[in-house]
Amino acid sequence: MRRGINIGNALEAPNEGDWGVVIKDEYFKIIGKAGFDMVRIPIRWSSHADIYPPFKIDDSFFRRVDWVVNKSLGQNLITIINIHHYEEIMEKPVEHRDRFISLWKQISEHYKDYPDALYFELLNEPHGNLTSSLWNELIQDAIKVIRETNPDRKVIFGPVDWNSVYRLEHLEIPANDENIVVTFHFYTPFEFTHQGAEWVSPSPPVGRRWTGAEAERKQITDELDIAVRWAARNNNVSLFLGEFGAYSKADMTSRVRWTYFVAREAEKRNIVWCYWEFCSGFGAYDPVKSEWRKDLLNALLPISGTYYISVYTTHGEVFGSGWYNESSYATIRLSETRLGFIIQDVFDHFEGLGPKDRVIDEGVVEIYVDGSREIRAV
Repeated sequence: MRRGINIGNALEAPNEGDWGVVIKDEYFKIIGKAGFDMVRIPIRWSSHADIYPPFKIDDSFFRRVDWVVNKSLGQNLITIINIHHYEEIMEKPVEHRDRFISLWKQISEHYKDYPDALYFELLNEPHGNLTSSLWNELIQDAIKVIRETNPDRKVIFGPVDWNSVYRLEHLEIPANDENIVVTFHFYTPFEFTHQGAEWVSPSPPVGRRWTGAEAERKQITDELDIAVRWAARNNNVSLFLGEFGAYSKADMTSRVRWTYFVAREAEKRNIVWCYWEFCSGFGAYDPVKSEWRKDLLNALLPISGTYYISVYTTHGEVFGSGWYNESSYATIRLSETRLGFIIQDVFDHFEGLGPKDRVIDEGVVEIYVDGSREIRAV
């Protein structure tokens, strides 16, 4: 696996559809055709299993997950299923230990004959009262149960504090198991990636940009390097960036820059990645228009010989930002300001122009494409 995408807000909702996403047959073909080779499917098993022993998973829910998994595998996509949003175990981990193990016993038995392309991820973002010591014990117990029926299946797990790279040092890896993958999630800087997020309290204010300045890039590479150094000290265990993305309240230009940078820096470090997510609040795909948001898709899966050109101003509207072929010209056009004044009454000049760029008039500039660029209208 190399490049994947999460189908979020569907099966990890209390009930599929509660959060606006119902997984459709065609989604997996769309994902595979775009160039992804992996899908991560978050699943809230805990809402579809008895709360008393033997904690049986509902048969109809198993059938729904089977349908989703089979459709994904049918498109030759590596398919990851996890336990997601098991909030009760975060609050009372000791009390829910037996139920958690029972869920994995049922899941692993159910899928024991499935292809190796189906991976298990133990638990999404352990946090709260599920401390590192308790989590390490649960990992050992869950893997022991899984290995009874799935001796060679890939099993994924990550550290506490929402899969934070800063807690990798407390994570214990079972000995003599070559089919372990360690995951971490990445939403740095949180004030940018989660601006305006309704489920965060307090929600970071909208308006934070990500420009790709040296300090911004270093913040990201430093955290990725924490994971790389930790893996090197732990027999070079495989790393999996299981979630990263920026919420739709951020401006698209910043989202594209940030997404492109994180994905490429992960690849430089041989870290497999999986974008959060397909078609909801962070979505790279627009389910209403039934089309990819091309700027985001290209940031994830860039086309060789194309570069992102953007223009930034705090005073007006901008048209023409996007991906362009090398050696072509990108036409950037500025319209009215927010106060209604026309461009020539406000803008003095453009910053960031090169020798091959052409200013057509006060509101139009043609940018020669020889790399990713940002132009500022001042």
